[in-house]
Amino acid sequence: MKAATIRDVAAHSGVSVASVSRVLNGAGPVTEATRQRVLKAVEALGYVPHSGARSLSTSRTDTVGVILPDLFGEFFSELIRGLDLAARGHGLHLIVSSSHGDADEASAAIRSMRGRVDGLIVLSPHLDDFGLSATAGRMPVLMMNGGPVGGLPSIAVDNRGGAMAAVQHLVEIGRRKIAHVSGPAGNLEAEARLAGYSEAMAAADLSPRVVDGDFTQAAGYEAAVALFRAEARPDALFVANDTMAIGALLALQDLGLRCPEDVAVVGFDDVPVAALVRPGLTTLRVDIAGVGRRALDRLVGLIRQPDAPGAEAQETVRPSLVVRGSSRADVSPNASTMTGPGIVPAGATTLGKT
Repeated sequence: MKAATIRDVAAHSGVSVASVSRVLNGAGPVTEATRQRVLKAVEALGYVPHSGARSLSTSRTDTVGVILPDLFGEFFSELIRGLDLAARGHGLHLIVSSSHGDADEASAAIRSMRGRVDGLIVLSPHLDDFGLSATAGRMPVLMMNGGPVGGLPSIAVDNRGGAMAAVQHLVEIGRRKIAHVSGPAGNLEAEARLAGYSEAMAAADLSPRVVDGDFTQAAGYEAAVALFRAEARPDALFVANDTMAIGALLALQDLGLRCPEDVAVVGFDDVPVAALVRPGLTTLRVDIAGVGRRALDRLVGLIRQPDAPGAEAQETVRPSLVVRGSSRADVSPNASTMTGPGIVPAGATTLGKT
């Protein structure tokens, strides 16, 4: 059978093609009686709107773009899950691209999406490296990053405040030699977390100690090995993300150190696996999927009502401290624990190296 057209729907419902278009697009005045007649005709004829023709008539693609620095790992998986759930709720399609942390690739990805999406969400660690506003043109853009760019609307995590909370927690449980495994140089979020760590250490009259990392598990492992093979060992680690923190926990096991007795560990993000490792990882919860949903909802608002009050706002997400076994308050530094063949110290990590 030949597929039904919009003209068939108009003839079947006894209204004009323009009225059918207004009903299907949800734009323009139409009576409730007319809307019901059109919807019944659509159901009776099995009419499916042509997406290309609809885009031409409405100047909308019903698609939004997302550009992330990477697609690997639990953080980005959770973020995409939240974005996708919100997009489905709005009846939109999602196109996701990775810039691989490179400014030129980010610019190329933005240019490739112009005309293909109604709006764009960008998370880039190096936003100052390219002219985002000029590249995006008139397309609505929402930033997800550590700082505003060109007055564009944004939603960002309070990385500095979260890092300060991590250090304050470690100080409160009696730790004084607190080292930081940082994220990659030039990354806005990593720099904000380093700044929060430094400020909190100064406030506690403690000496900072920083080892460079790159947000990967291998970097966390290597940083912990370097710290605990040195003569002056820390009694706590604040690690710039959970992926590196889990690498650090693996290193502690391989070095024969106990967590939290010998060293307490705090991460950042609260990826799902943080609650599953042993000991459970204390971390700063961001609600990654929730932030993704919020970002998509805000972008839809920018697309539909670009001049609405508050559309250009810079929104901040405050992370919350989730205390788990890796920094138990009831375990003092270097607490004595019975060990022996087949005995796992209370709170010790039982992870195997991967």
